[in-house]
Amino acid sequence: MQRVVMAVAVTAAIHSFNTSAQMLEEVTILGSREAARTLPGSGALIDDEQIRIEAANDINQLLKTVPGVYIQEEDGYGLRPNIGIRGATSERASKITLLEDGIMMAPAPYSNPAAYYFPTASRMSSVEVLKGAPLLRYGPQTTGGVVNLVSTPIPEEQAGKVNLRAGENGETDLLASYGARSGDFGFLVETAQRNSDGFKDIDRSSRDSGFDIEDYVVKLGWETQRQSLLLKAQYSEETSDETYLGLTDADFARDPNRRYGLSRIDQMNNDHQAYSLTYRYQLTDAVQATATAYHNSFARDWFKLSGGGAFIEAANEGDAFAQGVLDGTEDVSGLKYKHNNREYTSEGVELNLDIALGNHQLAIGGRSHQDDMDRYQPSEIYDQIDGELVRVEERLPTGGDNRFEQADALAFWAVDSWQVNDALNVNLALRYEDVESSRRQYSTADRSASVPSVRGNDSSEWLPGASFTYELTSNWQMLAGVHRGFSPLGGGASENEDPETSVNWEAGLRYNGGWFVEAIGFYSEFDNKTENCSNASPCSNGATSGAFVTGEAVIAGLELQAGTELALGSFTMPVDLMYTYTDATISKDNPALGFTDGDRLASVPENIFSLRVGLETPMGWNNYAVVKYTDELCMSIGCNNSSNPFDRSEDLLVLDLVSRYAVSDTATAYLKVENALDEQEIVSRQPDGARPNKPRTASVGVEWRF
Repeated sequence: MQRVVMAVAVTAAIHSFNTSAQMLEEVTILGSREAARTLPGSGALIDDEQIRIEAANDINQLLKTVPGVYIQEEDGYGLRPNIGIRGATSERASKITLLEDGIMMAPAPYSNPAAYYFPTASRMSSVEVLKGAPLLRYGPQTTGGVVNLVSTPIPEEQAGKVNLRAGENGETDLLASYGARSGDFGFLVETAQRNSDGFKDIDRSSRDSGFDIEDYVVKLGWETQRQSLLLKAQYSEETSDETYLGLTDADFARDPNRRYGLSRIDQMNNDHQAYSLTYRYQLTDAVQATATAYHNSFARDWFKLSGGGAFIEAANEGDAFAQGVLDGTEDVSGLKYKHNNREYTSEGVELNLDIALGNHQLAIGGRSHQDDMDRYQPSEIYDQIDGELVRVEERLPTGGDNRFEQADALAFWAVDSWQVNDALNVNLALRYEDVESSRRQYSTADRSASVPSVRGNDSSEWLPGASFTYELTSNWQMLAGVHRGFSPLGGGASENEDPETSVNWEAGLRYNGGWFVEAIGFYSEFDNKTENCSNASPCSNGATSGAFVTGEAVIAGLELQAGTELALGSFTMPVDLMYTYTDATISKDNPALGFTDGDRLASVPENIFSLRVGLETPMGWNNYAVVKYTDELCMSIGCNNSSNPFDRSEDLLVLDLVSRYAVSDTATAYLKVENALDEQEIVSRQPDGARPNKPRTASVGVEWRF
């Protein structure tokens, strides 16, 4: 079956419409690695081969190989990623647009975009990252970039796969799928099952610190020469014994994999459902129409200690009582464990027209969207007595723990990819976002017994962009672009607040010969940089909800990448390198907030680097090494001008090793050692203390395709 790249007018990979082509496809924004390397913007594609080779189940580790992407780890398994791209900082990935098969996947992308849900990375066939002016085709976050996860497609003929892996700390991963086609119809069923006991040991407890995840997908498709219909349904459940409570620096130095007994009852339970229906119709040889309806729902209850960071901070400063509370040797009363209980819905309809008009490829469309978050969060009060937790009472929620937030949004876009001549391609884009958001907050647990306090915000923005590529020679290409970025404020915004906006520039050179080499500089200027506040990523002012406007800022840097395959006799050595330098600072004194020109922004590392190298043999025994380096991060704005050692994380260098052996044409056995050098550092201090990366972990697996 011929695979068609739906968004080709946006990415400037010129697409010839063909009425004889079958159209049942997954929605991609790049389509191929080759298309990513000719964009009038910048992008990267992590393909199925890389995902398989690295036996990847952690999106953080995959994205660490992509230039311009910032990762702040949290739990060591990538369950709730913190992903930033260029000018978009990484707090719970709320500043970038997250898609699965082209559909927004954040729980509430406009009103509450923090990614407390993230799809299982192992069931993806590719991961696409798009930056620069072409991202205006997508939204609502249009500053830094777009991440699109492309799920397993319906196969062209009867086919299936099973990938089973087992490792240390009781870790098991299963991915199994089967699909087929008959006439005009096709189907796919798939499941991912992940389990682990976790790598942390909880004081005075036999409970593990791991997780159990079940993820199921069903796809049904129908297609003719001119029409296709694709129904996708997804359901997942997760139970993870995760906490926000970290460690003091002294305890981290002794044992980074310790967990205090105060967190023994902390647990996340969630479930996610997603449904989408996509209809495509080839109106003429040059015009294709697409309509997509989608509905996502997500429910979570993260029962965990609130306010544990106060004990960490006090103990770090030498408070013996606080340290005793953490160790379980001091009694304490009134510990609050909150049911961080929230329900989200996200739904809408999107219409697109892709038009081939001479040397122009047009993409015109719009989306009507609604999302909401219902927060009802009771607390349970415990005392710690002789190192044990004793339940005292339950408190029903009021105020900030009892509220409903929603957003209604209309978006329109028009993109023209114009092949001016053989050398010059120009991409012109215009996006419009209109967002109405509101919050109703209740002063009593019974919502019918009180009149809620209400606030809201309406905003609308025109977002233009332009970019181009120019072929200097058959091997050298120049690119440049500029676009206006936008980040909606969310459901908690007040009437007088303005959304984050920015002007974003990029320019660079590409070489494509025996090597692919790319160097791109980027520059983002903000009139009103904002942080999205959550318990997971408190803002620089300490707030855990709403948004915090930090003022004018500049984020600038340089992205470098290079890759090739070297022939060493009968052996092949693939090599891929990536480096990103970023300078992210406040650009104007803000006396009211205490910020000064030059203060570093939070959650943006200055240097990141990765190296992927392999040795592939004709005997079917292939070996790979992946090195990843991340510089220290500011935990709050201005750590570069602070003498407080607790204001920043630590830099981290990790080496992963993978060895694969082809047992037969259809089966491969593999060994993976993550963090082979067993380097553990403080990768984050948010929200409540020092947190480690995953220690050295070995696993073995088998992959069978039939």
